[in-house]
Amino acid sequence: MGTALVYHEDMTATRLLWDDPECEIERPERLTAALDRLRKCGLEQRCLRLSAREASEEELGLVHSPEYVSLVRETQVLGKEELQALSGQFDAIYFHPSTFHCARLAVGAALQLLDAVLTGEVQNGLALVRPPGHHSQRAAASGFCVFNNVAIAAAHAKQKHGLHRILIVDWDVHHGQGTQYLFEDDPSVLYFSWHRYEHGRFWPFLRESDADAVGRGQGLGFTVNLPWNQVGMGNADYVAAFLHLLLPLAFEGGYHLESLAESVCMTVQTLLGDPAPPLSGPMVPCQSALESIQSVCAAQAPHWKSLQLQDVTPVQTSPSTHSSEGRPPPLLPGGPVCKTAASALSSLLDQPCLHPAPPVCPAVALTAPDITLVLPPDVTQQEGSALNEETEAWAKPHESLAQDEALTALGKLLYLLDGMLDGQVSSGIVATPPSAAAATLDVAIQRGLSHGAQRLLCVALGQLDRPPDLVHDGRILWLNIRGKEAAALSMFQVSTPLPVLTGGFLSCILGLVLPLAYGFQPELVLVALGPAHGLQGPHAALLTSMLRGPAGGRVLALLEEDSTPQLAGILARVLHGEAPPSLGPYSVASPEDTQALRYLRGQLEPQWKMLQCRPHLEA
Repeated sequence: MGTALVYHEDMTATRLLWDDPECEIERPERLTAALDRLRKCGLEQRCLRLSAREASEEELGLVHSPEYVSLVRETQVLGKEELQALSGQFDAIYFHPSTFHCARLAVGAALQLLDAVLTGEVQNGLALVRPPGHHSQRAAASGFCVFNNVAIAAAHAKQKHGLHRILIVDWDVHHGQGTQYLFEDDPSVLYFSWHRYEHGRFWPFLRESDADAVGRGQGLGFTVNLPWNQVGMGNADYVAAFLHLLLPLAFEGGYHLESLAESVCMTVQTLLGDPAPPLSGPMVPCQSALESIQSVCAAQAPHWKSLQLQDVTPVQTSPSTHSSEGRPPPLLPGGPVCKTAASALSSLLDQPCLHPAPPVCPAVALTAPDITLVLPPDVTQQEGSALNEETEAWAKPHESLAQDEALTALGKLLYLLDGMLDGQVSSGIVATPPSAAAATLDVAIQRGLSHGAQRLLCVALGQLDRPPDLVHDGRILWLNIRGKEAAALSMFQVSTPLPVLTGGFLSCILGLVLPLAYGFQPELVLVALGPAHGLQGPHAALLTSMLRGPAGGRVLALLEEDSTPQLAGILARVLHGEAPPSLGPYSVASPEDTQALRYLRGQLEPQWKMLQCRPHLEA
């Protein structure tokens, strides 16, 4: 297993032979700049290199007509003037005597990688190819694209490997109309594209690039276009699209060489399992982005149950049947306390960050020496511990930490947490005695704050209450899942019941937990699985895995010692960057879970803008 990199030097051979300002930006440096950047960052050396092969004409015929394949083949013997004349018959394309060879290598590279992933030879990978493919249609080249690499790969996956559900995520400044046309009536391929549209004023200037193009026939609902109608979309806009549109569906200009190379590097780092860097800037999606997202949700809702829950009209009364007597009133949008808290968060976001988390380097600390774990090769089982005097000082205020076993676990936690905050370890897992879970979590929070963490997100599952002596200065965001009721006591203290069905759990993660996390931009995430947490291994793994993003990979999971060793092993693998196991069949959220989520979103949305999935109407 590992991450593969597929590339072939011959793909740089094709180049423009005449003056054409529209086509001159597609040049060999697009590939060489990305490869040079991978080498300078030491990423190529960490990948398994696979050699690209030429795709056969039979493989090209999976999506292209025989006449079109023959036409491209004949370009090998054409002269410059003939090539220029043929190129002029298509939109934004040029041919070269090496085009047929290069384009077959590009397709073959995609197929080599696909076969390697689906046969288990590698876990994932990147095919660095040229020419591109997503504008190419069944019988036409377009937009620098000759053969549709990803479409052929999808058809190959269906034919050779028997796949029945394939998701294509097309992330490019231009809409991949070629891929859309090839699969618009095919329910086995979900095509998702976000692209610059500007209300149809940006290339390829197509009406079918808009949000209401949703496929046809049996493929209705399996074409999803997110058109950006404003330039300069930022982190918050893309994260909002991830959380409110792409991920709910999935559960189930020119080329800027420097930015292109950087994007390739970030993609490879992610495939290798390295933590993503923390996002910068205010996490507030712009109104134009929200308008686009809402348009797509409205167009797709008839076809996707997961999007039918996106109506977030604020619910003004708590859905809980429990008495609220003696409890602080629900969070009121715009109140003085909320404005003060929001101001505190704004100032904290300007504070310097901790040391960046290193590439994949999780650690596991267990107090029971007889537990045997099967861990990924880069995950270390920690033996170190904090000094006895220091551990005892932190334990002194907590009676439950007086026992030797609890002290031992606490010492390991302090040692591991210091390594994470100092940038020596990226993430970790600590097992504690059940009776000491709450006290250990309290110490972890206090230690993180005293060690320099400016923003700490604590996701507590089970019977774990917020420690009463924690400061209320906006540095801690406390989120309790499996609380007795849906309640927002402040913008920094939120409680929600644990959803009982898979759909409700996913809606809670995507519609509440992650928007809060990305809006808060924590420097450290604590995931505490306390008594009666109720999470199955795959659910805990998914939650832990997705919380790596907001914190740049710095996640510490606290488990009870009587948890199964399998749970610690699963969490170690997702912190190592592996994909979490499947949740099983999708089931729609219960009405009670949907009501609780809508209530909390309605209460919190004025302060946490990442919860928004529709634009605000002007008065």
